[in-house]
Amino acid sequence: MTPAPTSDAVAERLRAVQEQYDRGEPIDALVALVRAEGLTPAQRREIDREVLVGPLGLRLDAAAKRGPARRRQAIDVLRPYLAEVDPKVKRDLPVGRRVACHLIETRDPGELADSDALTKLAAAAAEPSRRVRKGLRWYADLPVEVGDQSLLRLRAADLVPVTQIDDISWNGNRLRITGHAYIAGLSVRSGRFNRATVVLRGPRWLPRVTLRTRRVYRPEATHAAREPGCNYDWAGFTAELNPLSLRWRAGLRAVARGAKRVLRRRHTVQDTTTWRAEIVIWSRAARARGVLRGPAIGRTERPAGLRVRPRWWVRPVWTSDKALQVVLQPTRAELTGVRLDGDTIEITGFLPGRPVNRGKARVGGHRMSADFTPVDDGTRFSLALAVQTVMNAEARRLWVEPKGDPAAAVMLEGAEETRLLLGDREITVQGDRRDRVVISGHRVLPVITAAEWHDESLTLAGRYPDPDPGPRDLVLRHRGGLTIRVPLERDGDRFTVTLSPGAMPRFGWAVPLAEGTWNISVAPPGKYGPAMVPARFDHPGLDVLDEEPRTIGGRVYRFVATRFDVPVLVAAEDRPGDERSAAGLWALSRTFYPAERARPLRDATVYVSFDGRSYSDNPRAVYEERLRRGDEGEHIWVVRDGAFVPPGSRELGLGDGVVPTVVREGSREHYEALARARYIVANQFLPQWFRTREDQVCVQTWHGTPVKHIGRDQAHMKREPRPPVWHRQAVEVRGWDLLVSQSPWASSVLRKAFGYEGEILECGYPRNDVLVSGDRDALAAAIRRRIGIPDGKRVILYAPTFRDYDRRNASVRLDLAEAKRALGDDHVVLVRGHMMQAFPHVLSHDGFAFDVTTYPDTADLLVIADVLVTDYSSVMFDFVATGRPVVLFTPDLAKYRSSRGLYLDLESQRPGPRLETSAEVVEALRNIGPVTAKLADRYAAFARTYAPHDNGKATARLVEHVFSS
Repeated sequence: MTPAPTSDAVAERLRAVQEQYDRGEPIDALVALVRAEGLTPAQRREIDREVLVGPLGLRLDAAAKRGPARRRQAIDVLRPYLAEVDPKVKRDLPVGRRVACHLIETRDPGELADSDALTKLAAAAAEPSRRVRKGLRWYADLPVEVGDQSLLRLRAADLVPVTQIDDISWNGNRLRITGHAYIAGLSVRSGRFNRATVVLRGPRWLPRVTLRTRRVYRPEATHAAREPGCNYDWAGFTAELNPLSLRWRAGLRAVARGAKRVLRRRHTVQDTTTWRAEIVIWSRAARARGVLRGPAIGRTERPAGLRVRPRWWVRPVWTSDKALQVVLQPTRAELTGVRLDGDTIEITGFLPGRPVNRGKARVGGHRMSADFTPVDDGTRFSLALAVQTVMNAEARRLWVEPKGDPAAAVMLEGAEETRLLLGDREITVQGDRRDRVVISGHRVLPVITAAEWHDESLTLAGRYPDPDPGPRDLVLRHRGGLTIRVPLERDGDRFTVTLSPGAMPRFGWAVPLAEGTWNISVAPPGKYGPAMVPARFDHPGLDVLDEEPRTIGGRVYRFVATRFDVPVLVAAEDRPGDERSAAGLWALSRTFYPAERARPLRDATVYVSFDGRSYSDNPRAVYEERLRRGDEGEHIWVVRDGAFVPPGSRELGLGDGVVPTVVREGSREHYEALARARYIVANQFLPQWFRTREDQVCVQTWHGTPVKHIGRDQAHMKREPRPPVWHRQAVEVRGWDLLVSQSPWASSVLRKAFGYEGEILECGYPRNDVLVSGDRDALAAAIRRRIGIPDGKRVILYAPTFRDYDRRNASVRLDLAEAKRALGDDHVVLVRGHMMQAFPHVLSHDGFAFDVTTYPDTADLLVIADVLVTDYSSVMFDFVATGRPVVLFTPDLAKYRSSRGLYLDLESQRPGPRLETSAEVVEALRNIGPVTAKLADRYAAFARTYAPHDNGKATARLVEHVFSS
């Protein structure tokens, strides 16, 4: 459904309400602002409709989940407000909001607040599949009692098409649009009783254009759907447009508009006509209409135009909100040349048609003079643009304004794009995705001109005329913050780089790129932030860019240009549809997994470390100990996103015999392994669908003695009613057969935090055996070589934990530049960011600092560390087994204690000095011997209390206790 235009007064009021909502203002303040004077009845209705769906509705949902008192407060505020809202506005709300408003107006406030009706409605809003048909009408199946069934009828606000466009291309002289469209919650299992029609709606009275549309089989629509239990296999469609149907309609409009201009004694002007693309769906007695939107990444975002006659184009285009439009566009002004003359850029162009003697030019919002010279068949124009006016300008479109005529966008129309180099900056005159000339000034950008796949590697070549000839890295940056660097090969202003997405080097191992989108930039080695220059793809090469997916090692990679010319590398696991769709995952957890649980167990052990993200921690220690003991049973590792390949007995130097089985996290094999393996060894919570069998043994080793509050001790877990995560935790904890603890103190904390009533084994942490093993020196030397630490350097490991209140920023507070100056060249600092925090950008400082955030196992880092600097991390309990110094750097202790909560009093219960500034930490590191000597007794007492069993035999104790039979 197309939204009605919004007036300035309405937009301003809605913006103010949204700002108050974002600030967390109470619901009565929002209602007071909504009901403020100054709006007409029509504007009032528009405001009411928007806020009930948006801020007020969301605030009601939040109150519904926070208990009877908060519900009663919201009801008391909303009830008098709803009495003044136009009944038609309430009737046309989405069904969940409609029913909530009805309950608030008609039910007793006390009874409604004490019931869970509003809570159920808030939860049901995310369940579009709960729909039933009665006769020829569709109704919502909501978990509340409603007397008037007409309230449950699905209306236009509930029947909004879900669309995606996968391809827009020209087949001869016809535009073909391919994608899928369906009504959420209504399955489309066949082509019967299932129609879709693409319609183009033009300006005002212009007749609409109905495209020839047919349904096609497209199971990808089901795989991409968000809701389970629905089948959209026949939601695909193909529509074709003949440009002739646009041309005669545009001709009618041109005649009408031309007549008006003639009556006003003005010249006729060729004009652009724009059609908005909509889709109308008739499916199973339901009808829905909505805007056609949602381009697939890559070529679909930049559809080509078709020249229908000289200087006339039909172009499919995308709006800023990704809605599809088709325009019939004349070229009223075209670029002919760009030249740099000292501090001035001279731009020339041509205006076809009648001669023009006077006018202006405009770059963005900056108007300037221009010269117009009549010639045969038109007018030549020229303008002089001062370099300084666009040196730092973002993309600005170029316009000419002939006197007496509307402004005309200057089109590229086949002219060459221009890059003007000015030191380390450049001014570009290029075409955008609609061929309009855009002028911008910025740093010199690397431009990729070719991308070629060779077997399992990708080679990129391009131009980078940066005046600094120094070395550069190609930087791949994931949206999560992780960066990977590959050195460029530079030859003058040309560069090439070859990378293997399925085997990127990392600390001596080869790992595939993580799933997701990787942005591409160029930077000097070790530099981040402003030094990173984003790459672009050469516009002439976009038409021939190979964007087809490549499957390498069970993973799919695509090099594509998105947002017109921004190159990205997209990585994903090659998963079948039923393992990545909501419907498939629902079937796996509700049907396949229970069926596998009913089958006999097999003698196998499943190891899960951090959800399959790494080969590390206590599960790794248990696995390797069992292999050392010659256990030849089946060993299964859960691996997420191809993060690692677990070693077998040969790789561990234990001879042939054991090759572990790898199952992909979330795969059918993953469900089967957890359903039928006799033993499960994990270090954090398992998937929500997992339930321990009576004859299974689930060993929860956890991932550290907690310093900060966890489980039920967190503030949000104490709310009434209990949040869903509280119940999920309670269900899983009941399935644990054994909980491993590092100390008696930890046992009491873990038992309370998890509500655990089963057996606890206080054997110490298996992962810490390596810290006191006899071959620690040889292992440390191998780890140092893997990271690249020179011999003889003292190693400081800086390992802060995450901040719940600020996860978007790295929690690295240590001043590395000051540390290098103070500690000298005989020290190095390893920075270990937390996996739940934004990735840090660690500057090398000439080999002084190393970013080891992605190193797979923290235990290896503890092996080589001479000093540990941490804050509220459990790593302090592990490191005291080494007897080496610990420094606590807690610049935000008061805030962290109040927001998350701590089990330890870090004034009286700490193994080393607690400092609040980076300067104090650096000074303590300079004098670490005397500083720690003063606290030697406290350190020893800390180790006795919190790590009494970390003596190198923890793994043996655990293995003998669990697997000895």
